[in-house]
Amino acid sequence: MTQQNKEVLLTEEGLAKVKEELELFKSKKRQDVAQRLKEAIAQGDLSENAEYDAAKEEQAFIESRIVTLENMIRNAKIINQDTENKNFVSIGAKVTIQEVPEGDEETYTIVGSAESDPVSGKISNESPIGAELIGKREGEIVKVPAPSGTIEFKIVEIH
Repeated sequence: MTQQNKEVLLTEEGLAKVKEELELFKSKKRQDVAQRLKEAIAQGDLSENAEYDAAKEEQAFIESRIVTLENMIRNAKIINQDTENKNFVSIGAKVTIQEVPEGDEETYTIVGSAESDPVSGKISNESPIGAELIGKREGEIVKVPAPSGTIEFKIVEIH
């Protein structure tokens, strides 16, 4: 499977965010950079025009991001946690874990790598913790490799 055809796992919320970002890039950001290019060209000599070079670089980034977002939408597979089996951890599940023996409880939603955002409590199924949790049941202990050594977590609840 090529990168362009790789299945992208997204929740409904994640897909909506990707579509929203695509619309922003296609409308506002594309127009903004076109205006910057027009103004830089009007200044004359492009060979030593830093504004022109910066705008061209930004334009390349915007066009690349648009292609990436379009591919994500085209190859999206929607994760619906409501229909998944709650007996074991799967993509889309919300999981509360606790570091063994006496750590704090933390709750994460397991998502595809495209919408991973650990600060918001969304971890990728491809992350070390996410990968270890997939397929496990409540009460099980998972061992996650970390730079400081293996960390053990108990699955407290699958929501």
